[in-house]
Amino acid sequence: MSKILSHEKYMTAAIKQAQKASCLGEVPIGCVIVYAGSLYVNPENRRKAERIAVSKHTKALKPGQIIGTGYNRRNIDKTSLAHAEITAIKKANKIIGDWRLDNCIMYVTLEPCQMCAGAIVQARIPVVVMGSMNPKAGCAGSILNILEMPEFNHQVEVVRGVMEEECTMVLKEYFRNLRTNNI
Repeated sequence: MSKILSHEKYMTAAIKQAQKASCLGEVPIGCVIVYAGSLYVNPENRRKAERIAVSKHTKALKPGQIIGTGYNRRNIDKTSLAHAEITAIKKANKIIGDWRLDNCIMYVTLEPCQMCAGAIVQARIPVVVMGSMNPKAGCAGSILNILEMPEFNHQVEVVRGVMEEECTMVLKEYFRNLRTNNI
């Protein structure tokens, strides 16, 4: 994929979301969803995306606008569903006015788990840009690769390693502080 949008700019915004989670004592994972409009759309979805781009919900949207943000809130909300990606998808769905996010790009600081990867496929998000890989629970290439499975009716283009060092440091710092404060 050509860099139409600045991956670093949006990953920085995702890192800021992760830092919010950390301040609340949650595992620091952050996510933002960016409206790409017709800047990036899978060719098979171009007509539909053009129709959506002129719908009443998206007339005011500009390509590159962040339409969904999220960070982990599992402990605070007392639910296993409060992952950064799920929260961001819900917010973006409201803005777009549709369950399909096929003209958006997701930026997430850590490789999605199986639940989030499934939600990304179901939302028809065409591109996911990730910071760190998750060798213990990642489902975008580490343990499984749900996002790129040809057996599904939708595959996601995955960009790995964007600001990997910065994303990894947020996680390492959180767990180091957790260990230090619990000893």
